[in-house]
Parts: sequence; C-alpha cells; structure tokens
Amino acid sequence: MTVISIFSGSFCKRQQVIEKLLAGTQYELILDNDLVGEAAKISGLTKNRIERVFFSRTSVFNKFTHEKERSISYLRLVLAQTLSRHNLIITGFATHLIPRQISHVLRVCLIAEMKFRISVAGEKQGLSSEEATRLMHRKDGQRASWVAHLTDIKDPWDPALYDIVVPMDKMTVEEAAALIEDNLAKDVVKPSDISAKAVEDFLLTATVEVALAEKGHNVDVRTTDGSVELTINHRVLALGKLEKELKSIVEKVPGVKSVITKVGKNFHQADIYRKYDFEMPSRVLLVDDEREFVQTLSERLIMRDMGSVVAYDGQSALDLVRSDEPEVMILDLRMPGIDGIEVLRQVKKSKPGIEVIILTGHGSDADRKLCMELGAFAYLQKPVDIDVLSSTLKKANEKIKQKKLETNDE
Repeated sequence: MTVISIFSGSFCKRQQVIEKLLAGTQYELILDNDLVGEAAKISGLTKNRIERVFFSRTSVFNKFTHEKERSISYLRLVLAQTLSRHNLIITGFATHLIPRQISHVLRVCLIAEMKFRISVAGEKQGLSSEEATRLMHRKDGQRASWVAHLTDIKDPWDPALYDIVVPMDKMTVEEAAALIEDNLAKDVVKPSDISAKAVEDFLLTATVEVALAEKGHNVDVRTTDGSVELTINHRVLALGKLEKELKSIVEKVPGVKSVITKVGKNFHQADIYRKYDFEMPSRVLLVDDEREFVQTLSERLIMRDMGSVVAYDGQSALDLVRSDEPEVMILDLRMPGIDGIEVLRQVKKSKPGIEVIILTGHGSDADRKLCMELGAFAYLQKPVDIDVLSSTLKKANEKIKQKKLETNDE
C-alpha cells in the first residue's frame, strides 16, 4: 500500500490530521523519535547526538567526527528498512530522507499563514502573539536549515518537494484528511515493481553508507540494481589509495555487484579528505588566551589525528560547552574575564562527563590541589612535551569511552 509522509509547520494541526488518517486508514504511525531510537541502537551514537542533526546547527567538531553524516546514514538505513513495510504514515524531519525515486510515497506538507498559526499557538499553549511568533520563527528556521542541507532548496514549504501542500488555514482537519485519503487512490502513488526496486536501491545505498561510516569514511553513494557509484568531494593527497580502500569496504557489502569511484564537483576544494579514526580524541576544546600558542597547539594535535577547536576566553569556552558538547578540554588557568578555575568549576557542575586537562604556565601547588579536587583529569605545566600531552589526551579519551560502555551495559 501507499506510504504517507507528512512534513508540517508548527501549529498547523498536524496531530489532528494524523489522528483522522489513522482512524480512516488503519495505518501505522512512524515518528522521528522511533527512527532515532532504532538508529541509536545500531550505531552506538546517543539519541541526543542523532536528534541534533534535525534541530541544531552543524557542530564545530563535525569536520573531525563526521557525526552529522554518520547520524544521517544510520537514519537512512532505519528508514529504508521501515519502508519495506506497508500501510505507514511517516511524519517529521526524516520524511525528507526518502528518495524521490520511491514513487509509492504520497508526500504531504501541512502549512498555514502565520496569523492562523499564532491563533492555534494561543489556543493550544496560551502563548502571546509575540511569544508564538518567536517560537515559530525558530522552529521554521530549523526546518529550513534541514531541508536546505538535504535538497539545496531554501523554502521548506516549496511545492516542488511535495505531492500535496495543504493550506490548513483554509481547510478543516476533516477536509485535509479527506484530501489526503483521496490522493492515496491515485495510480501515480500506487506501489509498482519500479517503486519496490527503488526501495531496494535505497536500502543498499544506506547499508553502503553505514559500512563506510563505520570505517571512518564520508563519500556520496548512489546505487542502482547492485551497482554502486562512490563520489569523492574532498581534495585527496593519495586518491588511488583511497579509491582502493573504499572499494575493498563496499565490495564486502551483501548485494553489491560492482563498485566505481569518481571525483565530484567539490574535489578541488581547500579542505583535505580526512578519514575519521574512532580511536582518537576528536572533540577536544582548547581554551587559552595566548592565540599563537593555542592555534599552533591545535594544528599539532590535528596532525596527530586529534580533532580540536579553539576558544580564547572562559565565556566562549562555556558557550561552546553548551552548544557543541566537547569531550575533552585543555584549559589554561590565567585568562581575562572568567578564569580557568571558574570554567572548570562550571563545566564539572553542568557537564561532569567532560574530562578537563589543565595546561598552565602560572599555576601553584595550591592551584593544582584545587583543580584536582574540582575534578580535573590532569594538571600539566607549560611548556609541555607534545607527546606527553597526546598521551594524556588519549588516556582521557579512554576514560570517556569506558564510561560510555558502562552506561550502555546498564
């Protein structure tokens, strides 16, 4: 049977429409949360980390972790597996991951004028006009960013993305549900052999993406009847070696008949292709007001396959902790504004799982004692041997990995 996908603006009566459709069709409802939960189970990523791809800007650490791309590849895999079933209503951000080639999906968008949505927000949540407007601008912005990332289309309500755009300010819930049900009967969205084959291609594409992601690779994948095309969109220092490695991974995926590689339109961009090493620290935040020192340190860590970003003061560091969730912090003590000890104190209070390595040229024995009491992982003095710092970072990373394993076992 035809699958219904529903993407909606906030306060467009989506839930009421879905309830009518469920009653009229006896379909099964699939939410973003369902897909995220399944993706978390098979990927080892947390639900929160996967959910971030829908709602948050891309993390500053993503160029080292490829976490956004990995999350999307696992979501695609779960979605492709789900589409092997019938009689589904799929709603939420993940609907835009369904390839257009799968023609037995009726793609629906629910949207309305802002005045109508403000009224609904007031009725449902008691929000003032100003509060509702701010909330909808934020939520619409999230939807626009997600759609643009996947499709390069800036308007998330663009009719080109959907089979039906339903103006909820001009229809009742009953009329909207009836319109959708009427369109289910059209031949153009009925299952066919071609559409079923498109689901198989989608499943194999997602399986290949995950196989590559598990080995630390991020390339574009297209699949047709078992033939896989890999497109490399980053500058590569040893292209032949990379192509050989990619092929060796993909050829082992069940269902793959052949593999070809090519370079894409972004192959000559400045960034160099970087394979992700799961064993190395990749979410390291360096905090130091000595700009030249900390920039050089970041470059030396990156050369050792350790992903790091820089903050030059305590407040910027705390902002990054809130928005981007580093795992290890290398922290100076003497900085203008919020000093290192106060940063350490706040980080350990709000995000105790972050391991903090103090690296200072001005500390005292009393500072060392206080930092360790506050929960610092290590206390190092400048100048520090890069091998000593690297070893300390790896030990902190091992502690974090062990904590994750213990949490997953509970």
